Amino acid sequence: MPKPTAELVEDHLIVWNPKEGEELYRLGYYGKPLGVSKPHVGDFVNPVVLDLIEGLFLLERKEIRVRSQEGKTVAKRMLLARARNAYERFDHDYLVYKNLREKGKVVLPGIKFGCEFAVYEQGPGVDHAPYLVSVRMAGESVTSADVVRAGRLATTVRKRFIVAVPDTKALQVQYLMFDWFRA
Repeated sequence: MPKPTAELVEDHLIVWNPKEGEELYRLGYYGKPLGVSKPHVGDFVNPVVLDLIEGLFLLERKEIRVRSQEGKTVAKRMLLARARNAYERFDHDYLVYKNLREKGKVVLPGIKFGCEFAVYEQGPGVDHAPYLVSVRMAGESVTSADVVRAGRLATTVRKRFIVAVPDTKALQVQYLMFDWFRA
């Protein structure tokens, strides 16, 4: 069976064939159908939109083919260049995303929680994301207000707050998990 095809449109990838999009969603909760905020199997009648971070990961794993709007094949280096141009600190975020995915986690954007990623053990609709991940550079300061703010949010939504510190030279990630308790 041929791999799903995604078209690079600005800073997203669009899988125009809903069946191919649903296949990617089933593979690991990749992408979302247009106009559907919380997709379920069966909701895939519209094209599926992938973030560049998801698309690069899937392209590296040879799970998708990527083409330009002109129909030309988009190579990994071209997609990486587009992602670096579109997102500040893309390499750091991508290293964390890739590391978590390789550990079997389902990683979705965490923007609604004010962080880079919401991380699931099984996937949305199956369980709630137990972790919120914020990506910070080594040596980047974290104020006490940052920790308190993150702690309040994580406690309110019943999640653990994790700071991920990627080392892009060593291709490693260190994780610092904050766990709050009531005294």
